[in-house]
Amino acid sequence: MKKILFVTTIAGFLPQFEMSDVRIMQSLGYEVHYASNFNITIYSFDSGSLKKEGIILHHVDIAKSPKSISNNSKAIKQIKKIIDEENIDIVHCHNPMGGVAARMAAHSSKKKPYVIYTAHGFHFYEGAPLKNRVLYYNAEKFLARYTDRIVTINEEDYKAAMKLPTRQRNSAIRIHSVGVDKDKFRPNPEISDQVREELGIPKDAFHIVTAAELNDNKNQRVVIEAIKNLKRKDVYYSICGVGPNRGKLENLINTYVLSDRIRLLGYRNDMERILQSADCFAFPSQREGLGIAAVEALLSGVPVIAADNRGTREYIRDGINGIMCQATNVADFKNAIDKLASDSIMKQKMASNSRESVRDFTIEEVAKVMRHLYEEADAVVSGRQV
Repeated sequence: MKKILFVTTIAGFLPQFEMSDVRIMQSLGYEVHYASNFNITIYSFDSGSLKKEGIILHHVDIAKSPKSISNNSKAIKQIKKIIDEENIDIVHCHNPMGGVAARMAAHSSKKKPYVIYTAHGFHFYEGAPLKNRVLYYNAEKFLARYTDRIVTINEEDYKAAMKLPTRQRNSAIRIHSVGVDKDKFRPNPEISDQVREELGIPKDAFHIVTAAELNDNKNQRVVIEAIKNLKRKDVYYSICGVGPNRGKLENLINTYVLSDRIRLLGYRNDMERILQSADCFAFPSQREGLGIAAVEALLSGVPVIAADNRGTREYIRDGINGIMCQATNVADFKNAIDKLASDSIMKQKMASNSRESVRDFTIEEVAKVMRHLYEEADAVVSGRQV
């Protein structure tokens, strides 16, 4: 039986974002294997459910940080062993260190499988520090020689990937995100009041929602600062996610005496419900490869106030489905919140435009591209003419 190995750094990444790809490969007759560090669980997942889906799990000691040389060197050996012992035909890797470890392992294996790498945002993006552009570009250039296809999720990365020296020329393709379930994320106004009551949000309040890991890059601080400067008592902010900055954000909220209106809700697996209570979605990341959470909000009919970066430029149309701000500019976010909170007609117009603006980002549309890619890989593996 033909076999594919998915490799990610974060354990919950595959069930959160890649189940459509899993099902495509199963439909092509592949046994699906999944290697990840099951101790890194930013996204919740149930290993039992994955096994019921026919997915064979392999724990590897991969670390998110490239500085964890011992763990990542061990992970390369572990992935190589999986490839050789399981006779893996195709490797599809994700996340920066997942991409490094899997491609090094595939190259050093006896099997030499077909390798696909999905770049969820190159670290040598336009405007990145010089050391990032030098270090990460050279790393990707080196690893490209062990890569058959590179999948990118924004235009800037696609253009960069087309210049990398992969095994075959012009190997990059571009997809619109990993695909969002348009039936799960849709406007459902019937439950808005119920969800607001559950969250303690007054009916007449302006409710902002964010869903992201709590870290410096995700930049939730700028929205808190904006609300503090706004001095409106009707603006509420619900921050969904976990991460290293929870303590810092709690201290900031308490310092500004905003704990009655700004809440840290922790990790939520019901964002499709939470979004029904939102008047807008804040997405202030300094850096994004794309930003799937904002796409989920738009599909749910929620306008987005976003920081301007290569990811958000893929779907935010300023004044049409949201408002663009500079990531570090508190005044920008303050003014954007005030504008939407004060103009219900503008807010409704943006909400009406939101869902249609991201129709290319749905699972169905992305699956068309991925199926073609996998069929091409399968043809190579099977020795057929592509």
